[in-house]
Amino acid sequence: MTKEKRPLTISIAGVSGGGKTSVTQELNALLHKSKMLSFDDYDFEGPHDIIDWVDRGANYDEWNLDPLIQDIEALHSEPLNYILLDYPFAYKHTKIKDLIDVTVFIDTPLDIAMARRIMRDCKNSSTESIIADMENYVSRGRRGYVEMLHTIKPNSDIIVDGILSTAKLVREIKVRIEEN
Repeated sequence: MTKEKRPLTISIAGVSGGGKTSVTQELNALLHKSKMLSFDDYDFEGPHDIIDWVDRGANYDEWNLDPLIQDIEALHSEPLNYILLDYPFAYKHTKIKDLIDVTVFIDTPLDIAMARRIMRDCKNSSTESIIADMENYVSRGRRGYVEMLHTIKPNSDIIVDGILSTAKLVREIKVRIEEN
């Protein structure tokens, strides 16, 4: 009896506003027999203050990712070619790293990521609210973005240029995955 090959599990990471969700959705639509799981669809137990967590050394194992792990393991028994994770931690979480086959980091300049985030999240926000958000980013939040650049980016198998359009990013990732 032959053991069926499990799906290739691909993690797509990047900073907030870096294009993770758009790229993962487009890649999911393009790849044959694939399913997508998104970190943002879960309510994980983890640090309440992300910047404090970063300042304490960003121990990724502080996050309880059991619901995501269970879903990945369940998908391993389905007749899939790919599992795509819109997931920010690459291989940094001990309990999930062995379930991931390839990590992709979308390397988006922080100014572009911030502009995208404002366009996405602040459509109905007041000027005062947007300014308060920017003040928080400058005084605290940027450290979270920089953490990803220092730990997740070098911990990834494939790094792509986040300045590219979603379509170009998806094509490049598809080619690079097929090379593996």
